[in-house]
Amino acid sequence: MQKLFTIFRIPELRKKILFTALVLVIYRIGYFIPLPVINQAELAKSMAAASQSTLGQVLNFVSLFSGGNLSNSCIFALGIMPYISASIILQLLSSSGLSPYLEKLRKEPNGQKKINEYTRYLTVPICLIQAFFWVSGFMSQENHVYPGYSSGFNYYWFGLAAVLIMTAGTLFLMWLGEQVDEYGIGNGISLIIMAGIVSRLPEATGALLWDKTTNSLKESLFTLGGGTGDISFEKLVLLITLFIAVVVGVIAISKAQRRIPTQSAKHVRGRRVYGGTRQFLPLKVNQAGVMPVIFASSLLILPTFIFRFLADRNVPWAQSVGSNFTRNSGYVYNMLYIALIYFFCYFWTAITFNPKDMANNLKDYGSFIPGYRPGKRTADYLEKVLMRITYVGAAFLAIIAIIPNIISSELEVPYQIAAFYGGTGLLIVVSVCLDLVQKINSHLVMRNYPGLTED
Repeated sequence: MQKLFTIFRIPELRKKILFTALVLVIYRIGYFIPLPVINQAELAKSMAAASQSTLGQVLNFVSLFSGGNLSNSCIFALGIMPYISASIILQLLSSSGLSPYLEKLRKEPNGQKKINEYTRYLTVPICLIQAFFWVSGFMSQENHVYPGYSSGFNYYWFGLAAVLIMTAGTLFLMWLGEQVDEYGIGNGISLIIMAGIVSRLPEATGALLWDKTTNSLKESLFTLGGGTGDISFEKLVLLITLFIAVVVGVIAISKAQRRIPTQSAKHVRGRRVYGGTRQFLPLKVNQAGVMPVIFASSLLILPTFIFRFLADRNVPWAQSVGSNFTRNSGYVYNMLYIALIYFFCYFWTAITFNPKDMANNLKDYGSFIPGYRPGKRTADYLEKVLMRITYVGAAFLAIIAIIPNIISSELEVPYQIAAFYGGTGLLIVVSVCLDLVQKINSHLVMRNYPGLTED
């Protein structure tokens, strides 16, 4: 507690933290401001009915990782996902060689600022397209819009206004995230996503422990071996243990590094000798972060849509084959999930980390890896090490990703609850918290205070 109080004794750090907290409060207020003339009661009924369907899984997935709220169509309904999509598109174009201009721009001193500007511009059309499809979807059902706005001039005027409001909401969130980067502490976009995930935790915990009919704790919590679908005492203990184990595992793997020793060349100037120091080149075990899980989850949703489309047109085998691509299908879905996570781990690592560029940078700065000649030999060695540690990082991500599926199927816990006690959401929250603590520590150490994680 003394270290926490120390944070607020530093005026600059206190202002940064309070500004960040104010931004998150503004985000949460906008989260509950609905779009105008939408019948929220009817929309909530349809969303509750579709929560177990393919559409419901897609909406829950998008809302979880975007910080939005598609279930009640608030002004921040799209969240920050369009900005993330634009960032991913430009990063792929600038790192994979598909756009020589962006690749050249990325290597310039101020090139990243220009790419960030292009990202903002690209966010606008992505917002407009996503908002258009979403507004068209709920306006196709007349009971989702109040009478008087479901036909004629008001119908089209409201549709245009809703699209513009949702677009403006996402752009406002993007601006808030940039303000946190400049005046607050931590990564603004990541903090908004984390706030959206954490805000769902009380609701998930309440659904797990609280019985709404009796307005009290569930009686099955105090018994052993509860009935089907009940949360018995041993299930609760297992969920708590698993939650702690996943948090510890995420922290360990997120901070794990493969340190490659490097040696700088000696330079003699006059009577003094410079360089010759021994340092380390840190390579993160989880180099790809959480992106492979997001890509794999998104891709596995597409077959469900395709087979559902075929089943609606009376294709005899579509229903049986499509059932293998749902989260509750078990073995087939989990194996495909793991395979896609491995593929995207290597794919994303190959895009974001270039061993050849790293070897050239070491050569330019007069450093080398002992036992390997600068240039191609160093690049081959770095690539070999990276492939090995990526295999371990992909295995970790695969285990974290399938934990909610196993909890949901084996313990008969609803997936919306299981997703918070293991899985990608928990991985994002822990990773963002680690980054936030690291930045607070840097401020404390710079002012000769002990860090939060130091003894």
